[in-house]
Amino acid sequence: MSSLPPTVAVIDYGAGNLRSVAKALERSGLRTRVTDDPARLRDADSIVLPGAGAFADATEGLRARGLDGAVRDHIGSGRPFLGLCLGLQLLFEESDEHRVTPGLGLLRGRVERFPDRDPDGTLLRVPHIGWNEVRFSGQHPMVDRLPDADTFYFVHGYRAVAADPKRVIGRTSYGGEFASAVAVDNVFAVQFHPEKSQSAGKRLLDAYRAWLEACL
Repeated sequence: MSSLPPTVAVIDYGAGNLRSVAKALERSGLRTRVTDDPARLRDADSIVLPGAGAFADATEGLRARGLDGAVRDHIGSGRPFLGLCLGLQLLFEESDEHRVTPGLGLLRGRVERFPDRDPDGTLLRVPHIGWNEVRFSGQHPMVDRLPDADTFYFVHGYRAVAADPKRVIGRTSYGGEFASAVAVDNVFAVQFHPEKSQSAGKRLLDAYRAWLEACL
C-alpha cells in the first residue's frame, strides 16, 4: 500500500458544489483534483461524481466533455467510485425529470419524482430538504465500515427506483421508503450530501478513505 493518501478525482461537468465536496474529502485525508478532463481520471485511485441541478443538464455536461465514457471506463477497471446526490441518480437508466432522459445505465432502474402525498394521504413537501435517517444494510465494504443508521442532509425532488432491490444498501423514509444509498462491487453512491452532513458526513467519507486504502 502506498504511503501517500489516495488520490480522488472530483468530476467537473458544469455543476456546482465541487469545492465543498473536495474540501470535505480533504478533511478525511484524501488528495483531490477537480477536473473536467477525461484523461486526468485515468490515473486517479478513485473518482467522485457529485451533483446539483437537473438530470438532463448533467447528462449533457458529461457527454459534451467525454466524461460519460471516462466514468464507465473507470468503473470497468474495478477502481472505487463514489456518487453523491445527482451522482447516484445518473447511474440509472433514465429519469423523468422535466422529460425522459437516458442516464449512464450502469444500474437498472429509473429516477422519478417524489409523490405529492405520503402513503397515509398527507400532503408531502417536495423537494425533500433537510435531515433524515439512513438505515444501512447489505453486503459491501462500505457498509461494513458504517453504523447501522445515521442522519444525513438531503436536497432532492426526485428519487431512484432500483430494479434490483439487492443494490439498495441504504433506505430512508419520505413519501414511503426510498433508496438513499446503492452499491454494487466497486460502486457506492448516496442520495444525500456528505459534505453538508457534519459529523455523519465525515464518518462516511472516513469510511470511503478506508475502503480506498484497502483497495490499493
